[in-house]
Amino acid sequence: MPALAIHFTGATTATQEPVSTRLAAEFLTVPLDTVDRCVADVRACTEHLGVDATPEVVERVAREHLLAIVNSAPPPRGFR
Repeated sequence: MPALAIHFTGATTATQEPVSTRLAAEFLTVPLDTVDRCVADVRACTEHLGVDATPEVVERVAREHLLAIVNSAPPPRGFR
């Protein structure tokens, strides 16, 4: 399946970086590359759907995706 994220240049990158930085600080257990990719995917999806990809909208949707990643991780193994 092809990836949705594309390489952004210019103003889009400038607005994407603060969103990635805030989310990376919130989701310390998620690798930074994953956070960046999630933000880029959300931006690409919103623009594809014709939704205004404001930083607030992108951050809100990306946060939900990252929460799903964190909550779907298997629990740590206990002592046996």
